[in-house]
Amino acid sequence: MAYLVKILPRAKRDLAHIYSFINAAESDAALHWYRGLKMQLLSLKETPNRNPVVPEDSKLRHLLYGKKPHIYRIIYRVNEKVKLVEVHTIRHGAMRKYDAGAL
Repeated sequence: MAYLVKILPRAKRDLAHIYSFINAAESDAALHWYRGLKMQLLSLKETPNRNPVVPEDSKLRHLLYGKKPHIYRIIYRVNEKVKLVEVHTIRHGAMRKYDAGAL
């Protein structure tokens, strides 16, 4: 059974920021990369538990996307009871650790 992937408001803002930051509206290569990021995000509907738990919080997992030095972390929570994946944030790998206490 597939999971429902819900992109929370913070993650939606992160996606919009990334789109703007990489100038995806003006670059075919950047748009291709951005679409790949979104496809990886949506791939969580099939096997969300395939990814490791984050060091910040044992209830969260992360999916890495990109190549060094441009790796992004899709941080999410899996709710097995209702088959739901909640995407909390999408962060550049070089950023400080995610403050999971702010949930």
